Amino acid sequence: MKNRYLKVFVASGYFDLATPFFGTHYTLQHLGPDPTLVGNISTGEYEAGHMMYITDASLAKIKRDVSGFLEKALG
Repeated sequence: MKNRYLKVFVASGYFDLATPFFGTHYTLQHLGPDPTLVGNISTGEYEAGHMMYITDASLAKIKRDVSGFLEKALG
């Protein structure tokens, strides 16, 4: 990672066939970032598929997660 200030949020649906949850999990586990940068990567998992915002519960959760991520990244 060349930009140590970069913050990343990855949202994954458990039932997503387009971008599978475990594919994202595997990729993040094997990036091998510098240990001081691991805290720059945040994830959110949702009881949904690719469009996790369709269900009310997942929409509420992703709103909380993204809001929290932005507060932390901009704070």
